[in-house]
Amino acid sequence: MLVLREPVTFEWDQGNSGKNDRTHGVADAECEEVFFDPRKRLLHDPLHSGHEDRYILIGETVSHRALFIVFTIRKHRVRVISARDLNRRERCLYEARTA
Repeated sequence: MLVLREPVTFEWDQGNSGKNDRTHGVADAECEEVFFDPRKRLLHDPLHSGHEDRYILIGETVSHRALFIVFTIRKHRVRVISARDLNRRERCLYEARTA
């Protein structure tokens, strides 16, 4: 089980900074907000875990935008790989489990 230490630090560099904003309209700061959502759901992603473990985080930003985030942990820092809006089915599942 993954336990994120407080405070969580993030790794943003040329490889991932602004990438999700360009591809999915999700700013880096919005990605970070989801990690502090008290209702977030965290899952291990064994299907996409190759040489490093990958995780899926589902939660909301402070403006209640529901996001699906894929990330890994490198040197005790969170590195966001992908972030996008939840699709309709994912949103229904998230809301049902957090209601």
